[in-house]
Formats: sequence, structure tokens, C-alpha cells
Amino acid sequence: MTKLIRTNAENPEFRFLIALLDQYLHQQDGDDHAFYSQFNSISGIRHVVLAYADDKAVGCGALKPYDEQSIEIKRMYVLPEYRGKGIATAMLKELEAWGLEEGRSKAVLETGKKQPEAIALYHKAGYTDIPNFGQYEGVENSVCMTKDLQEQPL
Repeated sequence: MTKLIRTNAENPEFRFLIALLDQYLHQQDGDDHAFYSQFNSISGIRHVVLAYADDKAVGCGALKPYDEQSIEIKRMYVLPEYRGKGIATAMLKELEAWGLEEGRSKAVLETGKKQPEAIALYHKAGYTDIPNFGQYEGVENSVCMTKDLQEQPL
């Protein structure tokens, strides 16, 4: 059984999982990793969801305000041995609910073309591709997506 908790970026288990995520992304992105890592600071993130299974933290995700109406989904990760069990979907649903509680009606996110599992997860959850936004404009490897949180519940 998976248990979700809400916390913030100061949580040591979140920081541990983020270190593993960064190692994974470095392997996936290769030389492009340095470009992406500049946008992935967890400093000041106040909205983190941790997933627990077998009494240990096995997944994480975060959100941050993007604009007055939107949140940005960030730093989604599940330990490899716990993938395919619905944990990422549960975390995403919790992050979206938290965003709605914060008065936001839309979510945006960026993922990489080299993360096909993440792309499939977001499409399955109702996200649609949009032109790359902000710092990702013109970045070949980036895939940006959006979801109306009020019209498309997970």
C-alpha cells in the first residue's frame, strides 16, 4: 500500500530522492544535463509530495507556482524497482489536487524526449502537448504539456 505525504523541499528523504533523480537524468540526458539542471533547483519549493511503500520513501514530485492560474509540476521520480505500480499517477493526482487547493486551475510541465515513460504517464493523465514555454523555447529535447485541472480530473 502506498502512502502519500505532503511536505517541502527541506525534507531529507525528498533531497535523497532528488539526488537519485539527478543521477538518472544525467545518464539519460548526457551532455544536455548541465543545461536542464539550472532549472531544477529545489530551493524554496514549498509543495512536495512523497510516496512511501514498504516503510520507505520511494517516489517524489513537486509543484511550484507558474503564473496566477497555473502550477508547474516538477521533480517527479519513482525508484526503478517501484515503477509500474501506479505510484507516479497517485503523486501526480495529489499534486494536482494541491494546486487546485491553492486556487490554480491549470498545470504545466516540461519533460524530455529521452523520458518516454514520463511522456506516456502525462498523456495518460490527460496532459496535452503545447509549444515549449519559458526557458524551454527552442530546446529540441524538451516536451512541454498542459492540463486544465478543473475539466480533466486524473
